[in-house]
Amino acid sequence: MAGAGTYMTSPEALPAHDQDVTLLYIIKQVELAVRQALDDVVAGADLTALQYTALTVLERHPGMTSAELARNSFVRAQTMAEMVTYLLGRGFVTRERDPSNRKQYLLALSREGQQVLDNLSDDVAGIEARMLEGFDLGQTEILRTYLSRCRHSLAGQPHR
Repeated sequence: MAGAGTYMTSPEALPAHDQDVTLLYIIKQVELAVRQALDDVVAGADLTALQYTALTVLERHPGMTSAELARNSFVRAQTMAEMVTYLLGRGFVTRERDPSNRKQYLLALSREGQQVLDNLSDDVAGIEARMLEGFDLGQTEILRTYLSRCRHSLAGQPHR
């Protein structure tokens, strides 16, 4: 565990091949590794990582339009339209006409969709646990804070 603290504070502790790599590259590599691990976990439920992400967004924010869901799931509107069709067909989401704007529909997670998320939750948590292996709670919170700051900066939002 002593090595974990050294790794976090001392660039000399980084493997030689990571010392001169940009942060953008490292972040992208982490994203790809997380995506692959997530794809592996959710494949058993016949889902992709992007479909799983859309379900988790609806879990936190029910009543979104397809366009809002696309923005919050990091996919294009056309991709989301295909995804919604698939998720509706599987019974994982519901779609109801928006009472305040009859031209649009609102999406929500169905009971079946919630059950799928519940069934996958331990395996998904395991991905995060593997990723953070060797970090203590303080280091994990520091990483969360810094990554959140990066996200807010790129979105043009003030830091919280």
